[in-house]
Amino acid sequence: MTQALILGMLGGLGAPEIIIILVIILLLFGGKKIPELMKGLGKGMKEFKDASKGESSTEGENK
Repeated sequence: MTQALILGMLGGLGAPEIIIILVIILLLFGGKKIPELMKGLGKGMKEFKDASKGESSTEGENK
């Protein structure tokens, strides 16, 4: 399901367009900043997923 969602979002983009986007991101943020950005993005996606399921990381801590 996740792969279909990703392919649907990137359906109009080919390999050259994706490479150009990645190069622009690398130029804007630099090589050292990208892993930090990806870590933050991953945490945000996890929190969103948990919130959409009705779970919260603070619920377990308060019990």
